[in-house]
Amino acid sequence: MDTIASLFSFITTPVSWVIVQFHKVYGALFGDDSGWAWGLSIVSLVVLIRICLIPLFVKQIKSTRNMQVLQPKMKAIQERYKNDKQRQSEEMMKLYKETGTNPLSSCLPILAQSPFFFALYHVLSSIASGKKIGAINQDLLDSARQAHIFGAPLAAKFTDSVDKLNSLDATLLDVRVVTAIMIVLMSASQFFTQRQLMTKNVDLTVKTPYMQQQKMLMYIFPVIFAVMGVNFPVGVLVYWLTTNVWTMGQQMYVINQNPTPGSKAQDAYLQRVLKTVDSRGQVRGRTQRRTVKAIVAKGPDRNDIERKFITGLSKKGLAAQEDGTVQKSETAVIEAEGGAGPKRQQPKRQTKAKRQTATAAAGAPKDESADGSKTSLQKQDAPQDEKPTSAGKSASGSSRQAKSGQRKGPQRPKHPSKK
Repeated sequence: MDTIASLFSFITTPVSWVIVQFHKVYGALFGDDSGWAWGLSIVSLVVLIRICLIPLFVKQIKSTRNMQVLQPKMKAIQERYKNDKQRQSEEMMKLYKETGTNPLSSCLPILAQSPFFFALYHVLSSIASGKKIGAINQDLLDSARQAHIFGAPLAAKFTDSVDKLNSLDATLLDVRVVTAIMIVLMSASQFFTQRQLMTKNVDLTVKTPYMQQQKMLMYIFPVIFAVMGVNFPVGVLVYWLTTNVWTMGQQMYVINQNPTPGSKAQDAYLQRVLKTVDSRGQVRGRTQRRTVKAIVAKGPDRNDIERKFITGLSKKGLAAQEDGTVQKSETAVIEAEGGAGPKRQQPKRQTKAKRQTATAAAGAPKDESADGSKTSLQKQDAPQDEKPTSAGKSASGSSRQAKSGQRKGPQRPKHPSKK
């Protein structure tokens, strides 16, 4: 253990120094030997680390959303090159490069926290063993060993023996009750964080294996934390519980302010924007204007939730502008597919008598006089019983042509045997 700690002294020394600096501040308020002074020092360490990791968290969000969008394309590549693994990997890397997606970005916050978690674990283990480490000298070591949180020492574990707990001036019952409550809270916060991500901030229009994997992790991670938690000191449980609560709050803020397109969170967010526009007559804040601007820029590529938002604006007599603002419009149009116009009204169906009258009027001769009389040049003046010879020939000729297989002109009489 000493060898491992010495190898990682480059991280354990800064972590112990940060804890000591926070302890000086809280020790002046609660007392140097108080468990609250040391516990709040660990909480402050977590807050400081998580603030520094906010840029990585933003990259994690973007990477997670890009991976959700790329799942159908990734599945198509896998099916197309299922017999050629090398070509499949090349096409995957090409897809990541074209879209600017890094699959490892979703793991960056956890990977970045791991060294600090490891360093804090060794600091607290050294305190439990009575060994100085990093910036913690003998006086600070004695103070930390006397610090208790609800009767449990910071360096105590759920699996510690009675003799070891007696050396830390603690009882087995107090330590196990406190550590069990912390483990349950740690697992519950992890489960709730993953659940709100799956139920509220996932595009419901895209059904991919990625969603099924996330659902499995929602149940697996809390179990893993519960099993590992029994071997963590109380101070490490304070660290991990604090970082889970921070992640949960950070995730709630992202879901409320920057939801995933096509998710339930986006629907709720755009409904809040509509209420704001209805009460104030304008879009409030840069975040909302940026959201409206992005929706307008999508045009026909909007999802159903975004079309519903544009429809809500149109019903209020408002139109979204390219700069993210809204303006009143006298001819507000309900948009469907990126700006479709009003529906065309179908003409009323006429009765049969009206249609016949209209047809007769359209086919009437143009040279009729106003009083309905016909000129002498029309052939209709001839008596109806007189039929032109040419017309008769034409009629008889057409009837003969209608029969297939007959020759033009006079037909030979059929032979008696063929009658």
